[in-house]
Amino acid sequence: MAIYLTEESKVLVQGMTGAEGMKHTRRMIAAGTDVVGGVNPRKAGRTVDFDDRAVPVFGAVREAMDATGADTTVIFVPPAFAKAAVVEAADARVPLAVVITEGIPVHDAVAFHAYARHQGTRVIGPNCPGLITPGQANAGIIPADITKPGRIGLVSKSGTLTYQLMYELRDTGFSTCVGIGGDPVIGTTHIDCLAAFEADPDTDLVVLIGEIGGDAEERAAAHIRDHVTKPVVAYIAGFTAPEGRTMGHAGAIVSGSSGTARAKKQALEAAGVRVGSTPAETARLVLERLAHGR
Repeated sequence: MAIYLTEESKVLVQGMTGAEGMKHTRRMIAAGTDVVGGVNPRKAGRTVDFDDRAVPVFGAVREAMDATGADTTVIFVPPAFAKAAVVEAADARVPLAVVITEGIPVHDAVAFHAYARHQGTRVIGPNCPGLITPGQANAGIIPADITKPGRIGLVSKSGTLTYQLMYELRDTGFSTCVGIGGDPVIGTTHIDCLAAFEADPDTDLVVLIGEIGGDAEERAAAHIRDHVTKPVVAYIAGFTAPEGRTMGHAGAIVSGSSGTARAKKQALEAAGVRVGSTPAETARLVLERLAHGR
């Protein structure tokens, strides 16, 4: 079991023929992902060779879905074209759209998230590393060789910290790791992933990585208190951020005491979550919880 992405997932890549799309499509295929097609209207009808696999290029998402049965799309297009790419995916009613692109204007993100929800398409991102179910499939840019399959779920705002916790806990392994992105407006939230991990019988514990800015972690804490029975361990980035300064992700905006790392830590601890002060300590807390059960 896993959440959102499994070995059965059939993946499209919008922007596959660009430099980033080519590089990461090759890595996704090497990780076992069933990449069934790319989408580029200007190169429709061609095929792209990735080692021993030839991947067809289609002119539109709907055409690609009809031909391949795809249920996931990974979007590697420039910011100016990202809204149109997500809208096209949503029009085709792709169940899952993973938006890797960073630098998308907020008003574009607001518009395509609302449209995708209306169409029934789940969006992960934008400005995210995607998600990986180790040993099964990888949709995005997460390195596949830094961990192994296991029973820990991971949901994170930060791509870099996603990789670090995966590496710290590489000997234990993960069910699914989801990088939700750190922009002010994102599709899939901590709460969405917490609910999915709670329902996944092969996830025993969840690691939540947050950062300064906004109130997503406080809302996640309330959800954990009321709805999550599995143990949760967290790490919050930004304890050393200078007061009054915007740092890191576009969503890392702190106003007064709201959105500070300390406020998030207090909310999570009040919900029964153990919060590490460093990634290494967070990994140690995970191992302790696994060793001693609940």
